[in-house]
Amino acid sequence: MIQLRTLIGTQLILDRFLNVVFILSLFGKTIVTHCVQSEHITLSICLRQSTIGRREGYGISGSTNVQGEEVKKLDVLANDLFINMLRSSFSTCLMVSEENETIIEVEKDKQGKYIVCFDPLDGSSNIDCLVSIGSIFAIYKKESSNPPSLQDVLQPGNKLVAAGYALYGSATMVVLSVNHGPVNGFVLDPAIGEFILTDPDMRLKSSGKIYSINEGYENEWNDGVKRYVQSKKYPKVADVHRTLKYGGIFMYPATKSSPNGKLRLLYEANPMAYIIERAGGMATTGTMPILDTKPKSIHERVPVFLGSKQDVLDLLDCLKS
Repeated sequence: MIQLRTLIGTQLILDRFLNVVFILSLFGKTIVTHCVQSEHITLSICLRQSTIGRREGYGISGSTNVQGEEVKKLDVLANDLFINMLRSSFSTCLMVSEENETIIEVEKDKQGKYIVCFDPLDGSSNIDCLVSIGSIFAIYKKESSNPPSLQDVLQPGNKLVAAGYALYGSATMVVLSVNHGPVNGFVLDPAIGEFILTDPDMRLKSSGKIYSINEGYENEWNDGVKRYVQSKKYPKVADVHRTLKYGGIFMYPATKSSPNGKLRLLYEANPMAYIIERAGGMATTGTMPILDTKPKSIHERVPVFLGSKQDVLDLLDCLKS
């Protein structure tokens, strides 16, 4: 990491950053470059051209995905971008997408040694109201020498080799951690078409004043969650990125109608937990660390509590009592 620290004083672009991180691994750099840079630049352009989702051709696609959610044409576009660019990277053998019911196997002559799980466009239903949306990805390494199969995908989050997310808001930002290294944030400079390192070595505060949870489901929470939220009442809520920047806690608990939780383990909970823990925070299902949870299916859901370590510990105390 000495070389990286030397470079941070300059205007460091993502490609140069990856050259340092993956100095001995061409395939490692290739898969992260395709997963982080190419898709997000293209998708950022498409989202802005969609004129807040109202431009002709970017509305509802008329179908639902495997989760039973209404699919917008931008969801389809984002999913196709991820799949096609990762397939052409020659670095991945299997993919898991929120939009696809089963695993996606890459053609044998294009297979590599990595597995990528992703939510291509999270929050697309919010495009019309200008709320920030994003993409989430998690990268694993295939461990067996056997032909690619479902079992290769079902790895716990503590075996991730890289994870991160992109935010498409007032600016396009990518936040990622690679090889269990620090969490770094890059903002897209549209003038040169490159992601510039703006937030090196992001760290969470030990506790914060912000919590993020959908209080519309309060009647379905268990008593421990209710007690904790009542003790943390503040005037605003925040998403995972705001939690990372300012400290606090993000919560998506189980409810009476969704007793197993709502967020998908492989491509939502795991990458977010990986980022938060690499930044010095804590991530739990309420009963065990998210990254230690062994998935049983590709779309398995779990409760999620993550953020500043002390805030998460306080929550766990409430759940126990």
